[in-house]
Amino acid sequence: MEQGGVRIASAAILDFCDKTLQIGSPDDDATVLRAAIDAHFGQSDGLIGSDEPVVPRVFISDMDSTMIGQECIDELADFAGLKEHVAAITERAMQGELDFEAALRERVGLLKGLPVTAIETCLDERIRPMAGARILVDTLKRRGCRTILVTGGFHHFADPVAAQLGFEEVVGNRLEVADGKLTGGLVGPIVDSFVKKATLLAAMAEAGEGATSLATGDGANDIPMLEAATWGIAYHAKPKARAAANGWIDRGDLTSVLRLLGIDPQEWVR
Repeated sequence: MEQGGVRIASAAILDFCDKTLQIGSPDDDATVLRAAIDAHFGQSDGLIGSDEPVVPRVFISDMDSTMIGQECIDELADFAGLKEHVAAITERAMQGELDFEAALRERVGLLKGLPVTAIETCLDERIRPMAGARILVDTLKRRGCRTILVTGGFHHFADPVAAQLGFEEVVGNRLEVADGKLTGGLVGPIVDSFVKKATLLAAMAEAGEGATSLATGDGANDIPMLEAATWGIAYHAKPKARAAANGWIDRGDLTSVLRLLGIDPQEWVR
């Protein structure tokens, strides 16, 4: 092997999917292999592991910009005329440049006085599932996988999104409401990166020894969860999250996760 390179033992298109190339290497340096894939394939979808991927027992996913195409707090802030300001804070938090809890409380505080009815309007008019989200969730559920939506966002959004996409459980933050308006505060503990990882680990413990897990996310607050999962897939992610995960989707939609797990498209639940 040349310095800085990686040996290739095999490379073949999967029989059931002409869009998936499986590469085998006798070397175990995932960082080098990934750098080689990035250098030679450009934008791609990939998953690197020491074992053949299998259908996970637990699937846990972030919501905003992963299972849906929007950042809910940014869209909600638009109803208060503050989208540009709030979105700038969100972007810095997702890049890992700001403390997540402090940034969340600052943004929620800016929404003080907004009628709670704006949430329903925002859901109806602006929040849309990411392409392939329902297929991914339903296909994994049919194969016995437990599905959990975990978000640093809010139950007001996450509960209806989970119902729409088929998630069985939801973990999220709670906006405080009084007299039909947002108070600018939150109720209860904050769902942050620690809670996301802890939720995954607890589900894995319940699944039993040897169980495998899948996590998807896009921001810095997803990194511990992505690292703790058997398969951590960064979906059109921020650079820090992409670098931390052992899988990435830069081109396709969420059905690419099923392709990377080796699930025949004919077996997808549509």
